Amino acid sequence: MAYTQTYAIRFADVDHAKILYFPRFLHYFHCAFEDFFEHACGFHYNRVLNEHRIGFPAVHVDVDFMSPLRFGDHVEITIEVERIGNKSVTFAYRGRRVETNEACVKGSIVTAVMNMDTYHAIPLPPQYRAWFEQHLGKAV
Repeated sequence: MAYTQTYAIRFADVDHAKILYFPRFLHYFHCAFEDFFEHACGFHYNRVLNEHRIGFPAVHVDVDFMSPLRFGDHVEITIEVERIGNKSVTFAYRGRRVETNEACVKGSIVTAVMNMDTYHAIPLPPQYRAWFEQHLGKAV
């Protein structure tokens, strides 16, 4: 099951060409990632990092840009768990311009499962595996 959130493209997000500065797509991916934890898993990502002491740093990013966004547009970002490994989780993303329903970006981010105290990879805890399996689907 995918999770979707909508974000407004703000003035500070655009570059001299008056289109969304391409790294901002990764920012919106990460916003959706944090929102996914809060709304789909039931707790804020802050608890994951500070109480559970687990991090999910990106170790590989693959993004295709398909259509530019401009100040005033709204982008709907959909996130889905694409793959669950022993010490990694791959999240798939897609973005569409709300105003036209046009696809504008798709991507995949492989994250390591990391102990926040040692900064070493650890096996994905069973409870996280169960949460992520609920959102496992075909690649968005």
